[in-house]
Amino acid sequence: MKKILITGACSGLIYPVIQRLKENYFLYVTVHTDSERERVLRLYINSQNIKCIKLDITKDLKKIDDLDIDILVCNAGVAESGSLFEIPMEKVKENFEVNVFSNLKLIQKISKKMIDKGKGRIVVISSLASKMPIPFLGSYCASKASLSMMSLIMHYESLLLTSKLDIILVEPGLYRTGFNKLAFDKKYDLMDYESFFKGQIELIRKSENIFLSLFERKSLNSISNKIYDAITAYKPHFRYSAPFSHNLFAKIVNLFY
Repeated sequence: MKKILITGACSGLIYPVIQRLKENYFLYVTVHTDSERERVLRLYINSQNIKCIKLDITKDLKKIDDLDIDILVCNAGVAESGSLFEIPMEKVKENFEVNVFSNLKLIQKISKKMIDKGKGRIVVISSLASKMPIPFLGSYCASKASLSMMSLIMHYESLLLTSKLDIILVEPGLYRTGFNKLAFDKKYDLMDYESFFKGQIELIRKSENIFLSLFERKSLNSISNKIYDAITAYKPHFRYSAPFSHNLFAKIVNLFY
């Protein structure tokens, strides 16, 4: 039975994937907080093939030193919002520390063992936000753009290895899991006090609500199928994106910039 390490296991996007994997794979699923761990333990109380680990990927990687992993799924991530003109630098640093630096450190740690034993697979969950200029979400978009580019470069570098190491990138669009709304709303606590845009807060909030209501997908099937294929396919593609309409929109936007 192959062993999979999945970070960010409380994510709404990854839940249906875990449901499909748990019968045929042994899953190490990681969460960030005690409350998240309790929630995951309740969800999978009858699953013999799941072990939940409380893990802060920015500092706790020694906890997984002894694990023998066949497939790594990098799904841990955070989103900070605010204008790039005024977002506190600690928020930007946190975005990059979690989404970029810590994920790369984890990949380096796990890939070394995979290369040593001759095979392995690393699935990186980025975002279509890496391709789209979303106002007031610049820190998150920039961190995901970095993660996507690093994945592409690692893919090309892996082709030169004697070991069979698959690097796979998954770029989800907007899905109604609560993550997007929470990310957009984070900035308003700061903007209420002092902001270049404080006179336009209601207009910005209304525009974002319209944006989410138009674009967020309620069904997770299109992306959960892509993530599942990225993990299990015998000959996987490098890049998986969903939904199709969001990927197409991102490509059209990029034609004009």
